[in-house]
Amino acid sequence: MVSVKEVDPQKLIENLKEELKKFPELEPPRWVMFAKSSHASERPPEQKDFWYIRAAAIMRRLYLDGPLGVSRLRKYFRRRKRRGRRPAKTYKASGNIIRKILQKLEKAGLVQTVKGGRILTPKGRSLIDKICEKLK
Repeated sequence: MVSVKEVDPQKLIENLKEELKKFPELEPPRWVMFAKSSHASERPPEQKDFWYIRAAAIMRRLYLDGPLGVSRLRKYFRRRKRRGRRPAKTYKASGNIIRKILQKLEKAGLVQTVKGGRILTPKGRSLIDKICEKLK
C-alpha cells in the first residue's frame, strides 16, 4: 500500500480536487468568489476551483495529522502579509472558509467530529488511498 507521504502533494491535491467535484454536497457557496482566504490576502483567490483545492488540502492534512480543529487548520494555511517598509508578519487563514468546508465534508460523509477535532471517516481515507495508488 502506498502512503500519502510517498506521493507528490500537489498531484495528490489536484487529483483529489477532481474527485471532490463529483460530490454534490461540496458545492461552493456563492459568496466564496468574493471572500479573501486570509487577512494577509489583498484580493480574493483567482482560481475558479479554489474551494475544491482548499477542501482537498484540508483532507490531506486530516489524513496526516488528524484529529485537527479549525484553529490548527487556520495556522496551517497562514500567510505572510507584506506591510510596506515594516517587516512582514504572518496572519492566520480565514476560519469561516475552513469551517464551512469541514461542515460540507461532514455532510458528504468524508469527515467526522471527535473530541479532539475532526478526523477522516473510512470513506474519506479510502478515497485518498485510492488516489495514492493511482498516482504511484
